[in-house]
Amino acid sequence: MRSTVIQVTTGSREAVHDLTSECERFAAEAASEAGGDGLLHVFVPHATAGVAILELGAGSDDDLLSALGDLLPADDRWRHAHGSRGHGRSHVMPAMIPPYATVPVLSGRLALGTWQSIALVDLNVDNRERQVRLSFLAG
Repeated sequence: MRSTVIQVTTGSREAVHDLTSECERFAAEAASEAGGDGLLHVFVPHATAGVAILELGAGSDDDLLSALGDLLPADDRWRHAHGSRGHGRSHVMPAMIPPYATVPVLSGRLALGTWQSIALVDLNVDNRERQVRLSFLAG
């Protein structure tokens, strides 16, 4: 297995951050060293962030944030209440958008669908710096 950690700055707003190019680069290098096929595992070691595979750039990222805002409002209903208003919702979100995803790698390329991208989803405006662990498991 080969593994690396990338640093992501999400800023002071809720974010859907595209990780696809970093994942493609890492998978291609790791697959080349390992001889071809395998699995890319993307993991966010944070209690308030997730990893999603979805279409990005055509409004879907904003739609996702809007849907999460409807499901998990940033208000005072949350028992886990420290940090910014509604912070507790960030701790609930990974139950819906898990902190990991696994993608097949075939001949050094991610086997994503035509419009699929890999994204970090982060509602926690109190923690702007994130780590994402990329691991390649050779087949």
